[in-house]
Amino acid sequence: MPHTILVTAPRLASSGLAKLAERGCRVLFVPQGEGAAEIERIMIREPVDAVISRTLDLTEAAIAGCPTLKVISKHGVGVSNIDVAAATARGIPVYVTPGANAQSVSEITLALMFAAARRVPWMDREIRAGRWSRVQDGLQLYRRTLGLIGFGQVARRVSRACQAIGMPVLVYDPFLPTGSDLEGAEQVVSLEALLPRSQVLSLHVPLTSQTRNLIGAAQLELLPEGALLINTSRGEVIDEQALILALRARRLYAAGLDTMAEEPLPAESPLTRLDNVVLTPHVGGSTPAALEAMAGDAAHNILSFLAGTPVDRSACVNPTVLSI
Repeated sequence: MPHTILVTAPRLASSGLAKLAERGCRVLFVPQGEGAAEIERIMIREPVDAVISRTLDLTEAAIAGCPTLKVISKHGVGVSNIDVAAATARGIPVYVTPGANAQSVSEITLALMFAAARRVPWMDREIRAGRWSRVQDGLQLYRRTLGLIGFGQVARRVSRACQAIGMPVLVYDPFLPTGSDLEGAEQVVSLEALLPRSQVLSLHVPLTSQTRNLIGAAQLELLPEGALLINTSRGEVIDEQALILALRARRLYAAGLDTMAEEPLPAESPLTRLDNVVLTPHVGGSTPAALEAMAGDAAHNILSFLAGTPVDRSACVNPTVLSI
């Protein structure tokens, strides 16, 4: 009998679909406009063997209501929308696709950095409104120190690019193995050591109980006056109200955000009314190239597991279930 695979989105890139088709899988999708409740209904009534999880929530109710479920793979690396504890309780491994979207996310990190530093979106709006507003107070990034929180595959790419234009780079990552190659960056031992030196701060950490609100009012106060903040990780890593206050007071020069605490961002959010914020709708890893890579890797994860073929243990976020 063919395996039944649920994709928690209306579509999956061709590289993933081709791998599933090769194995004769029955593939289900969540229709456009539906959410977690529809996922729960599908998983209760259908014999789902595996889930490829995209941005919709995969809840405890969905996982508990599907006795046939054997494996989950995130289409990406952030698992905050998956109830990993519920999966772990049932012995279900949750895999991710590390590196598949790293290049695209690093590029949007740089795009937000440059756009916020030179106020590109504001000037674009001014010209379209018929005004020739030649802002000349933009930040030159050359010789400004970049602080990276987290030093995974995205941060490493950002580090190399920024060093190439003459930016010194500092790294704070408590999980970085001793003796790691920092590729020209300097490692610091604490957040308190990193922040006062970071004229540009870029966040590259997953959302966990330890990283939620990692950057709050106290941390923003430690940044140099007129610093630039970039977030392409998860919105909840920043205390958004504290960030808004720092931007309003011009304590920060600007921020570039691809992720927010609430998504979609409400139209009434103060972030939409600040002229020193550049916003994108969580699309860092959503280029065609990245979507193809994530789809292919996610399909590989679930198909290998279902076939009893070893999957890279480092790609499993709850590896304790693998020895059950």
